[in-house]
Order: sequence, then C-alpha cells, then structure tokens
Amino acid sequence: MLFNPPLIPARLISRYKRFLFDAELENGEIITGSCPNTGSMQGLTAPGSRIWLSEHDGPKRKYRHVFELIEADSTTVGVNTAMPNRLVSEAIALSQVSDLGDYTTVRREQNYGRNSRIDLLLTDPLRTTTYVEVKNVHFMRQQGLAEFPDTVTARGAKHLEELGDMAEAGYRAVMLFVIQRHDCQRFRICADLDTAYAAAFGRALKRGVEVYALKCRVSPKEITPTGLIPIDEPGIAALNKSIKISAEG
Repeated sequence: MLFNPPLIPARLISRYKRFLFDAELENGEIITGSCPNTGSMQGLTAPGSRIWLSEHDGPKRKYRHVFELIEADSTTVGVNTAMPNRLVSEAIALSQVSDLGDYTTVRREQNYGRNSRIDLLLTDPLRTTTYVEVKNVHFMRQQGLAEFPDTVTARGAKHLEELGDMAEAGYRAVMLFVIQRHDCQRFRICADLDTAYAAAFGRALKRGVEVYALKCRVSPKEITPTGLIPIDEPGIAALNKSIKISAEG
C-alpha cells in the first residue's frame, strides 16, 4: 500500500484527548491534527519523535493533517487504525492468510451480530461464508513480541464473543491481528492489561474461531504485509505449526 501523495515529516509535540496531536513541521510551523487511534499508544507518544503525516484539503475537514507513522524503538510504526482493513485485503489477495484468498467476493463493513459490523465478509458459492474481524497492533514491551490490546477494550471483547456466535452457527470466523511494525517475530494477547479480553479470547478459541497474526513492513513510502507470524497461546499451538511463515518473518 503506497502513500500517495507522499507523507509529510514532522516532530511530535504531544498527543492528547485521544484524537488530537500537535507537531512541528520541517518549516517550523506548529500544527494541530487528528490522530486516528483510540488506544493508549503506549511507547508511541514521546515528544520529539519523528513522525509522518498525511495531508487532506477537504472543505469539511477541521484538521488537514492526519498522524500516520512514528519512529520508535529504531523502527517505523503505523498508528492509523483505519489502515489494517486495507492491508488485510492486500494480504488476502496475495494468499498470505490461510486460504482466504480463494473466496470470490470480499465485502467490507457488513452488519452482523449484536449491532456490529464485521470488517470483512468473504463469500463463495462453494465455500463456507467467512467473517473476518481485524485489529490493529503496534504495542511492544519485550523485544520482538507484539501484544494486543494496549489498554482495556470492552468493544474488542464483544467482537470476540460475536465471532464465537458465528462459529457456533456453522460459519467460519477469523480473528486477524495486523502488526504495523516489522521488528516483531511473535504475537500474544496482553492478558495483564485486559483480563476480560484475554478470557474472551480463550472462549473464542474453544468455540472455533481461527486466529492469525499478520506482520507488515512499514516505511514512509509504503506499508507492505509480509506474512504470518507465530502466536504465543497454548490454545493455538497446532495452528502455529501449520501456518506458512513468510521469508521476511
């Protein structure tokens, strides 16, 4: 996924109220922009960090600049939570996620469950309809280990329960974590920050939900899905043995 037009470099001053940030552009101008990420962004808000912004001139936009990437831990990290759906669509088309690329139709943001929308709905006359929920991951505390969530997410737990409902109803249900950083080789659920989400994750596995973790290479020019990485959860040890690990992993 190429950034077109190119992103604008800047230095982060602060991120606040979840949705806002202040930054200094290379010409010295101080701007306020929107931050498309409702999580805590632990480790990704240090003042003075090098960041990259997209710019939008729509007449209805309150803020022209959008926070896209940040340099942290000697790598570039994607923070825009709207990106993973596009990245997953690209990865599916490249057959990087199980056999999800074999479906004839992919639809986004379809109503399902209890007043929810599924990120991707895959259908094919010869295959079981598949519901794919996508989550953005950028949290790392231990070198090489990506974790989710980085804060309590009741909404995320609800999505796991609804995926479990779909699996028990005879559909195929997939939870797909998209890691927008290339310095992680494994993934796990961050149970110490959200015990309720960890419990919901365990229930989802027992109910038949499939789980995958997709890593991406991130740069100011593009974000590219590179393939699946192992998941450190006892309930999916067999899955780790069967997934195709990318050469880039």
